[in-house]
Amino acid sequence: MQNSNIALKRSPAFLNLSAFALVICSIALTDRTAAQDLAAFEKRLTEYHMPSGLTFLIYERSEAPVVSFFTYVDVGAAQEVPGITGLAHMFEHMAFKGTTRIGTTDYAAEKVVLAKIDEAYHAYDQERHKIGGPDPEKLKALEKIWKDAQEEADKYIVKNEFGEIIDREGGVGLNAGTSSDSTVYFYSLPANKLELWAHLESERFLDPVFREFYKERDVVMEERRLRTDSQPIGRLLEQFNSTAFTAHPYKQPVVGYMSDLLSFSREDAEQFHKTYYVPSNIVIAIVGDIKASETIPVLKRYFGRIPAGPPPPPLRTVEPAQIAEREVRMPDKSQPIYIEGYHKPAATDPTEPIYNAISDLLSNGRTARLYRSLVRDKKIAAQAGAFPGFPGTKYPNEMIFFAISTPGHSNDEVQKALREEINKLKEEVVGDDELKMVKTRAKANLIRGLANNAGIAGALAGNQALYGNWRELFRSVEKIDKVTAEDIQRIARLTFVPNNRTVAMIVSESPPPREQHPVPSSKVE
Repeated sequence: MQNSNIALKRSPAFLNLSAFALVICSIALTDRTAAQDLAAFEKRLTEYHMPSGLTFLIYERSEAPVVSFFTYVDVGAAQEVPGITGLAHMFEHMAFKGTTRIGTTDYAAEKVVLAKIDEAYHAYDQERHKIGGPDPEKLKALEKIWKDAQEEADKYIVKNEFGEIIDREGGVGLNAGTSSDSTVYFYSLPANKLELWAHLESERFLDPVFREFYKERDVVMEERRLRTDSQPIGRLLEQFNSTAFTAHPYKQPVVGYMSDLLSFSREDAEQFHKTYYVPSNIVIAIVGDIKASETIPVLKRYFGRIPAGPPPPPLRTVEPAQIAEREVRMPDKSQPIYIEGYHKPAATDPTEPIYNAISDLLSNGRTARLYRSLVRDKKIAAQAGAFPGFPGTKYPNEMIFFAISTPGHSNDEVQKALREEINKLKEEVVGDDELKMVKTRAKANLIRGLANNAGIAGALAGNQALYGNWRELFRSVEKIDKVTAEDIQRIARLTFVPNNRTVAMIVSESPPPREQHPVPSSKVE
C-alpha cells in the first residue's frame, strides 16, 4: 500500500537491462524517430472499449509465458471531501476482502451480521458525537455491542482467500496503491491463468463485500501513526501540502485525517465505490504471452457483467493563484529537512516537458546540479533533489525542491545553496551538453519502463487514464526532445518567484538535558 515519502518516486524503476545493453538501446532509440517506435508498438497493441465504458489495452509480448495485469481506477484522495478523507485508500484495502462467494463460508448468514454491525456502529457513533459529550457508561456498553457483532462476523470469514487463490495459482507481485490521483491494482500470473484473473478482477469490483471494515480501518489508522505521525518527514509533508494548497483537495493526506478515519462508515465506503468504481472510470492494461483475439471474448464474458454507471462528477475546486510566500517551521527532534515548492500547471499542460527537464537537470544522478553543489562540493546536504509533480499531477500541482542537511549545517545554508542553483536557471542559459544529457536520459527511462510486462502495463494504463491516450508514453520523449535552453530559462523566471513559493522545514530542537545521577561508588562499606 502506497504512501508519500521523501524519495518522491514518480514511477517504478525497472532495471532489468544491463548498463551496456541500456547504452546500446539508447543509441538505437536516438537513431530512430519516436513515430517509428510507436508504429512498431501499435502493431502488437489492441485497444478495446466495452459498451459500458471500460477500456482495455492488450499488448502481445511472448518473451515468457507470463501475463501482467494493471487496473487503474481514476480516483484518489483528490476526490474525497471533508469527513471521508482516507476513504480512497480504505477501499484499496477492502478490494482484497473478497466477494459474496470469495472470503466467506456462508454469505447469507454473514450478511445478517454485517447489518447488525452497521446498526451497532451507528448507535455507538451517534453517542460518541452527542452534543454536550457522551455518557461514558452508555458509550462503553454500545462499543461492546458493536465489537461483539464484529467478533460474531469473524466465524463466517475465510481470511485472505482472495490473495491465497492468486498465490496458489502461481501469481506474483499482488499489490495495490493509492495516491492523490488514482488507485491501482496489479499482479502477474502464468499465461494460462488469464480466465482466472478475469473472474477474480471482475468479481471484486462487481460484487465486493466490505467485511472486516472496522478492523481494517484500525489497520489504516496504524498506517497513519507509523508513516505520518511517527515520521518527521511524514509530518512535514502533511504540513507542506496543507499550506501550499488552501482550497484544492491536494492539501488532504492520502492516508486521511485521524478524525475521519475514526468516523467514516461501511456505508460511506459503499457509496464511494458506487460513485467512482464505474467502468468508464477504469482502465486495465494486460501485457504478456496472450493473443488479443482470444483475450477479448474472455473480457466480454466476465467484465461485461459490470453495468455502466454515470461518470463521476468532475472536481470543481481550483486552487487560487498564490499571492504571498508561505512558510512552515516545524520544531522536531530530528535531522533538519528543508522543502520549498512552487505552483505549476497539470501534467497535461504543454509546459510539463520543460518542468521534467528542469527536474532531471537538477536532481537526476550524481552529475545533477543539486548533488554536485550541495552534496559533493559544499557537503552541506546528505541528499538534495527536485520533483516536478507533487502530490499529484492530474491537477495543477507543486514543483518541489528538497534537501536533508548534514550534521552541523542548517536549513539556512541549504536554502541559500538551493536558491543559487534555481537562480542560475533564470540567469544563465543551460549548456548544450547538459541539455543533451537530459534528453538522452528521457529516452533511456522510456526503455527501462518497457523492460518487462509489469512496467509496460503500468505505463500504458497510467498514460491512457491521465492523457486519454496511451501513445503519450512515446510522445513524451518527443516533447522533451523539443525543449530548448530558452524554454527552461523562461519557465524558471515565470515560476520560481517568491510570491509563488511555499517553504517548509524541520527546525531541530536540542534534546532535553540528561538527568544527572551520581556515579556509583566502588568502595565497599
